Amino acid sequence: MIFKNISKTKLSLALISLAITFFVWQQGFRDSLSRPSVSFDISQKEQEIVELAVQSIPTNLKSFIVTNDPVDQINNALSEVSFNQLTERNKLIWIISSESNASLNDKNISKEYKNKNYNLLIDELEKKSKNNAYKPNSDKFDLFKGDRFLYHLLSKKFDFDDSSLITKSFSSKMFFKILAIRLIPLLTILLGSILALQILWKVISSKKFVWKEIDPLELELIDMVLLIAGGFVVLGEVVSPLFSISLVEFFSKNISSELSQSLKIFFGYVFMAIPPLAIVYYQIKSLNGEFIFKKDYFQFNFFPIKDAIIQGIKGWLTIVPFVLLISLIMNSLIENQNGSNPLLEIVLNNNSYLSFIILFVTTTLLAPLFEEIIFRGILLPTLSRDFGIILAIIFSAFIFALAHLSLGEMPPLFVLGMGLGITRIASGSLLSSIIMHSLWNGLTFLNLFLLRT
Repeated sequence: MIFKNISKTKLSLALISLAITFFVWQQGFRDSLSRPSVSFDISQKEQEIVELAVQSIPTNLKSFIVTNDPVDQINNALSEVSFNQLTERNKLIWIISSESNASLNDKNISKEYKNKNYNLLIDELEKKSKNNAYKPNSDKFDLFKGDRFLYHLLSKKFDFDDSSLITKSFSSKMFFKILAIRLIPLLTILLGSILALQILWKVISSKKFVWKEIDPLELELIDMVLLIAGGFVVLGEVVSPLFSISLVEFFSKNISSELSQSLKIFFGYVFMAIPPLAIVYYQIKSLNGEFIFKKDYFQFNFFPIKDAIIQGIKGWLTIVPFVLLISLIMNSLIENQNGSNPLLEIVLNNNSYLSFIILFVTTTLLAPLFEEIIFRGILLPTLSRDFGIILAIIFSAFIFALAHLSLGEMPPLFVLGMGLGITRIASGSLLSSIIMHSLWNGLTFLNLFLLRT
């Protein structure tokens, strides 16, 4: 029997946890629909880098890198969005890059910005719209040197020299950035496609796929409900944030908002991980009478560590083409997808290196370790025992995708979860799926890091 000797208390807790999880996840998915897709910001950042790199791009590569005028592309993209929905910076970019100043005259926006420097800039733009020959002293725009792209746009608008800021060396740096942004995904897709074809050919030739032995914990499905719904969602996502946010706010009165935000995410993940891991600890202790830390309950199979690393890299490379293919299909079927993970936008717009390091540790170390223990270390082996390997991989990947509460990213996350499950069972090592997960998050993080100007 799948369920046996279940106490009424255990069953009641499981049902209550499931009910709360349903409402939490329903609200989470509903909220995700109101979050804009980060792909818009990523595309804009990429075009900004191209514009800043133009003077250093070799002639024979310009047709490959610069398909259309970057500023025009940004302006066209911003024009498709309601003006009131744009960020303050994007409103300025749209106004500055527009050929006509009618939009400035039609909208009463001179005192609209919270940023006082932006209001000063609007005053200058209004003078320019009334007198096209107007040329203010370029020193007036020194306040915007921290935003090189915006400063560059102003130099084009008001016809002053920006070469002291947009230097040849800086432009070259932007050129190498855009090369990396374009080439790294292409190389990854190419290598991953070759590897996937090799694996497919091997499976077809041998007519079988070799799975390593799985050693699940003697837990029941009701224990999985308590772990995922009770520990991960109710205690981890609902209760724990109350403590982590309060803790950070108490100690972050005199630090920057960016650092405070990154600390909230870091401690949020730590506090979210504690309840489900504590539940696992007591579940194992109740089975064995003790919890021995040296015992490999989750089949990490650290040694030989070289094999786990190789399997993790192979799994990562193999799944990349499939996840990106699903993303492309979704983008072609649904325009302006909403629901991106808010963490992506935070990383993309973060200008503090310390905050960046904290976010890097959170996304590439803590998140893969915690999520793999829960989904591939405990859930997947338990499901495989009761439903078979194939259904276990599918079910665990589906729950993994659901748990991220991002409707727009759910199909790619489901495919990623499938790949993580296959790697875990094919390698017989949880460490390999942790490495694979870390590499996936790391590649995303690297791309966002490169997009900073």
